[in-house]
Amino acid sequence: MIRAGAERLNGNVDSVNALNVFPVPDGDTGTNMNLTLTSGVKELEKKAAAGSAHVGQLAEAFSKGLLMGARGNSGVILSQLFRGFGKGVAHEESLTPRQFVDGLKRGVETAYKAVIKPVEGTVLTVAREAADKGVSRARQTDDVAVVMEAVLEEARVSLNKTPTLLPVLAQANVVDAGGQGLLLIYEGFYAALTGEEISYSVIDATRTPDLETLGRIAHEQNAQAHFDTSEIEHGYCTEFMVKLTGEKVRKNPFDEEQFRADMGRFGDSLLVVADDDLVKVHIHAEHPGETLTFAQRFGDLTGIKIENMREQHTTILEQGGRAHAAPAAVAPEASRSIKPFGIVAVAAGDGIADIFSSLAVDEVIQGGQTMNPSTEELVQAVKRIHANHVFILPNNKNIILTAEQVADLVEVPVTVLPTRTIPQGLAALLAFNEESEAEENRERMMESVHGVRSGEVTYAVRDSKYEGGTIKEGDFLGIQEGKIQTVGDNLIETSQHLLAQMLSDGADVVTILYGKDVTDSQVKALTDFLKQRHPEVECEVHDGGQPLYFFLFSVE
Repeated sequence: MIRAGAERLNGNVDSVNALNVFPVPDGDTGTNMNLTLTSGVKELEKKAAAGSAHVGQLAEAFSKGLLMGARGNSGVILSQLFRGFGKGVAHEESLTPRQFVDGLKRGVETAYKAVIKPVEGTVLTVAREAADKGVSRARQTDDVAVVMEAVLEEARVSLNKTPTLLPVLAQANVVDAGGQGLLLIYEGFYAALTGEEISYSVIDATRTPDLETLGRIAHEQNAQAHFDTSEIEHGYCTEFMVKLTGEKVRKNPFDEEQFRADMGRFGDSLLVVADDDLVKVHIHAEHPGETLTFAQRFGDLTGIKIENMREQHTTILEQGGRAHAAPAAVAPEASRSIKPFGIVAVAAGDGIADIFSSLAVDEVIQGGQTMNPSTEELVQAVKRIHANHVFILPNNKNIILTAEQVADLVEVPVTVLPTRTIPQGLAALLAFNEESEAEENRERMMESVHGVRSGEVTYAVRDSKYEGGTIKEGDFLGIQEGKIQTVGDNLIETSQHLLAQMLSDGADVVTILYGKDVTDSQVKALTDFLKQRHPEVECEVHDGGQPLYFFLFSVE
């Protein structure tokens, strides 16, 4: 059944990728879900080949494979849906229809808990409503195919409603891409249960990708501007892990649900994920020390991060300037000795990778727009560094959630800086100081991130619409902070218009990273424009070598 679901998704990767709110050539929801599911199936088949595994053990193996292979937000959410399912049926040798849908229900709960701010009208909604329907149907029949049919039909209904929940989907006249991917998996499940033949051959899923509903979350970037700092009730974003220890657990038996309930009294935005002997906690608390003291009853604390959200919010509102720390020296050749800090960054383009390496990045993983790295790739990068503390710069909004899974899978503390663009990643690196403590570095780096404006110029892969009008396939798109600002049929003119808008509030420095398909004359036309129109602005130009994006702009 799992294999049939994977085959169904595998054969429709392009159709899922095509459900893109913005018509830029770097969405990859279908690709990410397919690669994630492929990883899960491989782990499942390894377990099955070993023999004598019951359905619960197979489900756990599948869950493990999904987590290690998870790519992008859609892949991580998919892994959490089946992680919860695997936990729910772990001890079952076979499944009744009721146990099956209860597993789906638990998967939904796990996925919602994994996302700090769940958004309705996404794959989460489709999974939740489909599971609820399955639970209801399982009370009426013992036929698992009939129950799966109910799950499938409700998933279709729920998917078709996603545009009514997310206006940006309605504007683009599409349904949610992640929800469509899940529906395809369920179609495969149902086909297997009813005896329909589906050949299984997971192929290389690195097909032409698009951008996963970039517009859906673009509005969140400035959402904090709509409330006052004084409205923040619990001022400290607190994250830590608890390594459960035998002696402490014997004195204070650990129960995940009770622990979650007890932690809830310290604040809000609570996330508790327990896996074997490790518990990851996220909470917004007014007195973070109390949460740490309570959690320490059950084991040793690690990966502690406490952020003052009132200060962060004030910084966001001010949008003020910042001072760069001096660039770090070029990292020496790696050795087996343990150093205080290590840095992992994701980048596309040899030129950009070289720039990151020159700024003391230990591991540059090729990825971003066209291919999101897996959890396993990030884990291995962290392990290769041999540092006491590692920072990860995703540099893409669709890699942040994947990066956040790494902390649970490595022994050293990991800080994920939620950089959404290459310019943000570069700004963060320029603020890094190896002599400072981890938390001081995090605060300084995030302050730099908030002080940079990011822009990019790419092209449209299909006809579409946006707030300013219509888009034709092949048009050039000027995008600032995830929002299309200008559209044109001339690359340089579109780039100039975007830069003019980004500079409307003034700036000191503009950095231009040009892509692999840009000519010297095009770069000169852009720099001449800046000299003539904005002579007061310092301009830095670098060969980024990035695919798909002709220019990346950083304005400070």
